[in-house]
Amino acid sequence: MDTIQITASKTYQVLTGQGLLYQAGKLISAALPGKARKLCIVADDTVDRLYSKALAESLLKAGYETVKFTFPPGEASKSLDTVSHLLEFLAESQLTRSDGIVALGGGITGDLAGFAAAVYLRGIDFVQVPTTLLAAVDSSVGGKTGVNLTSGKNLAGAFWQPSLVLFDIDTMKTLSYDLLLDGAAEAIKAGAIADKELFAYIQQAPRLDAPETIRHLSQRAIEIKRQVVEADERDTGVRQLLNFGHTIGHAIERCSDFSISHGHAVAIGMVICSRASLALEWSKEDCLRPILSSLKKFSFPLECPYTAQELTAAALNDKKRMGDKITLVVPLTLGNCTLKTIPVTQLEEFIKAGLS
Repeated sequence: MDTIQITASKTYQVLTGQGLLYQAGKLISAALPGKARKLCIVADDTVDRLYSKALAESLLKAGYETVKFTFPPGEASKSLDTVSHLLEFLAESQLTRSDGIVALGGGITGDLAGFAAAVYLRGIDFVQVPTTLLAAVDSSVGGKTGVNLTSGKNLAGAFWQPSLVLFDIDTMKTLSYDLLLDGAAEAIKAGAIADKELFAYIQQAPRLDAPETIRHLSQRAIEIKRQVVEADERDTGVRQLLNFGHTIGHAIERCSDFSISHGHAVAIGMVICSRASLALEWSKEDCLRPILSSLKKFSFPLECPYTAQELTAAALNDKKRMGDKITLVVPLTLGNCTLKTIPVTQLEEFIKAGLS
């Protein structure tokens, strides 16, 4: 079992290994000593069928009482309406301030369960048990929680750190290759901002679905995220570098009505940003080629079906916009990105350069 400790407003561990789901009760009990006796498992219907029983049995053995809240899978459930139903369920189940939530699933589950934990009784403990590579390397770590509004993605939320993250690599066995790609995109993003050696590893790595590949990519991505979260927990400075590819990626998601998944959209967003930065001479070296090569190694689809005008309209609702300016993450050299704030009137020109 690999352990990475995050020291932010709350200190907690990210545990990675195989078979951790069956040890969850013991591991959670160690992270919440003398605290919660009742835990609410939150999962979408698909993950519930796969893993809720094993998790609940492990929690029962550790002496926990459990209740379970489930919801339909998909981006449409990442809403204030779902959070409202969850909060009512927590109250009806009589969870107290000494109890907690266990988010079992992907990023949608972790984001909305974490948001509920942040606001229920003004804050209760929660544990992340990611079952997708994307959630394991990105959303389960760092304390960003939230839901979508009609106007845009993740526009309502709170910073609320988990008490523990348990990443059981065995849960990757039930993922489609496309879902593994979503996580790989975030790992490649982490390499682009802080670890150029990751690109050398990718070129000689075994298949993406090999446990050793998953373990290596996830550990490096989590370690990089640890560094930026500890330096900037509230996302006012260097943590914004984690948004490489995201402003345009979120716009692609929205234009597609979320039929293009987050990781796939971020992959395209990284390519557009890298190409535009190179064309506009913002980059000090050609970062596009190694990023493209790594994405192609795992067979990412990289064609963008939307125009610069369409993407600009969607991006102007991005939460990183501040007044008439928007901050982009652009690569200077491989493994070294910077923040560049531009007027929103220049965004369409930037995207055009990235699409050409």
